Amino acid sequence: MNGQPISGASAETAGGRRRRRGGAALPALALGALLVLVTACGGGGSDKSDGSKTKKDDGKVGNSASQAVVTIAPKDGAEAVATSGALKVTADQGKLTTVTVQDDKGAKVEGKLAGDGASWQPLQHLAGATKYKVHAIAKDSEGRESAKDTTFTTLVPKNTFIGQYTPEDGSTVGVGMPVSINFTRGITNPEAVERAVKVTAEPSVPIEGHWFGNDRLDFRPEKYWAAGTKVTVQLNLDGVEGRPGVYGKQSKTVKFTIGRSQVSTVDASEHTMKVVRDGKQIKNIPITAGAPSTTTYNGQMVISEKYKVTRMNGATVGFGGEYDIKDVPHAMRLSTSGTFIHGNYWAPAGTFGSSNVSHGCVGLRDVRGAHDNGTPAAWLYDNSIVGDVVVVKNSKDKQIAPENGLNGWNMSWADWSK
Repeated sequence: MNGQPISGASAETAGGRRRRRGGAALPALALGALLVLVTACGGGGSDKSDGSKTKKDDGKVGNSASQAVVTIAPKDGAEAVATSGALKVTADQGKLTTVTVQDDKGAKVEGKLAGDGASWQPLQHLAGATKYKVHAIAKDSEGRESAKDTTFTTLVPKNTFIGQYTPEDGSTVGVGMPVSINFTRGITNPEAVERAVKVTAEPSVPIEGHWFGNDRLDFRPEKYWAAGTKVTVQLNLDGVEGRPGVYGKQSKTVKFTIGRSQVSTVDASEHTMKVVRDGKQIKNIPITAGAPSTTTYNGQMVISEKYKVTRMNGATVGFGGEYDIKDVPHAMRLSTSGTFIHGNYWAPAGTFGSSNVSHGCVGLRDVRGAHDNGTPAAWLYDNSIVGDVVVVKNSKDKQIAPENGLNGWNMSWADWSK
């Protein structure tokens, strides 16, 4: 036979011609063998024959080869592949229906399929020094599938950076605590780095990031967090090119909880501090603020560190040798530049609530050694957590800079979210 399909109708016609010529009828067994042979030939014929056209019949697709061609970049077995911009999957003469990309640990890479189904690209960068597997399927106009599988390995970064973050994983913090990330290398591609950091909250609230210089990225909501909020920070920095030739090497999830709401307001002109917890005032404490020549910053400040006892040396904050107190009790940091709210045992008791004598800090009555739990400074220390807010008003000084400590609340939401 010549390989051309022969339909059932053709077989009957041929048989009819044989009978009209008076030839002997074929035995039943031989006729059955011929029918089997004809059927076999018909199933493997060319597309020109009705019996070999690829079409859907009773929901089944024919077995002719798909016209769709899947192309994956980078090529199979490629090494030292860039972590961004290199991975792409396309389909010619068809549409992609399935694209799966995962690393050797099974973690999948999310991607986006073009509206016309002709291409797929990842929504995120890839990790460095990682082997990936790509599986893609496309269908042609007749519904026939074509598949392709490849593997490749990304580059091994020679220069890396990480983000040093606050607050700590698992901590409970005050309502003013931002997420603050300090990078170990200056970032020249901030958009890529910011996309690799995701901050979410439960209950949900809009959260925006803001860069201070090229090495610090903070996140916060428009207003203070609600008490009880659960915050999750995902640092997907592994493989991000933060600056030319310098890649992130960090992949970490950090979770923390917002505790009760506590905001303390210092009135420098009245020499008092009102402590408000969950909307109710619970304490009114006499204080001393900065003297006329060394006034205290105004503004919203967040407690970033707590020290039962610490040393304060004026030389470290630009005051020369004016003071060097080795055992300042119950100290809580409010700014990077050296503003604290702390205990004071060296000023006369009558100073608190009546005059401002400090070098810019907010002082509360205390005893040396921080051993008396009954002093105002001890009470505030014991009832405060990192992330609590201290607001200073009516001081004859400027507003504190948003980047001076964890104090981005002193920037409007419009400016913050630009």
